[in-house]
Amino acid sequence: MATFILVPGFWLGGWAWKNVTEKFRGIGHEVFPVTLTGLGEKVHLGSEQTNLDTHIADVVNLIKYNELEDVYLAGHSYGGVVITAVADQIPEKIAKLIYVDSAPLPDGSALVDFYPPERRKAFEKSVAENGDGWLLPLPPRDSPVHAENLKDVDDEMWTRFEKMATSQPFNVSLQKLNLKNPLRKNLSKLAIFSVFSITQVKEMINSGAPLFQELADPNFEFVELPTGHYPMFSRPAELADLLMKAAEEN
Repeated sequence: MATFILVPGFWLGGWAWKNVTEKFRGIGHEVFPVTLTGLGEKVHLGSEQTNLDTHIADVVNLIKYNELEDVYLAGHSYGGVVITAVADQIPEKIAKLIYVDSAPLPDGSALVDFYPPERRKAFEKSVAENGDGWLLPLPPRDSPVHAENLKDVDDEMWTRFEKMATSQPFNVSLQKLNLKNPLRKNLSKLAIFSVFSITQVKEMINSGAPLFQELADPNFEFVELPTGHYPMFSRPAELADLLMKAAEEN
């Protein structure tokens, strides 16, 4: 049986993986759906000092203090930034990195570098006006931020999303990655793409844009799960199958 750690993206906690983890546990895998500091049931622990280092420590300490080995470490969206940094610190504990509609950012970059200028401006405005200067509230359903991201997320799913979501500590997106360990490069990696096709992703890589060059790593395998940006909501059974298959094939 395999050990999985599931790291969610913005506004989400471990609760977001509920329909995925049920299938894991039914088969006997060990699975840890992570809630990062300042989100979900840890919302009361967040502060203006919560940053990317905080969230890296959340996952590193989970692995350390549960004495986990050969971990299949999955990160959705922003969670992909976190798992990249975790693997840089403790590559010997990781069996495989799995990016769920996400990708690793290169050393020296921050998540905001990936945002189009208009999105960064909108986020910063929301943080300043509605988030006490450090929190990013969940945008409304009709926000351009969501666009195709909410494809296949029906009214019931959105109601739960909106109810359970917590404002995101925004400093995590401003802090640049500081990657030092070359052993991270040797790890097996899988990217599960939902919003973009593999063809589109390869075009991004071939464009030479620095933000996509980590995906050129020969240790990467790509698969598609066509849906919106939240497959744990819209296609949880299929996502669980892909994650478990990744462990079987490693």
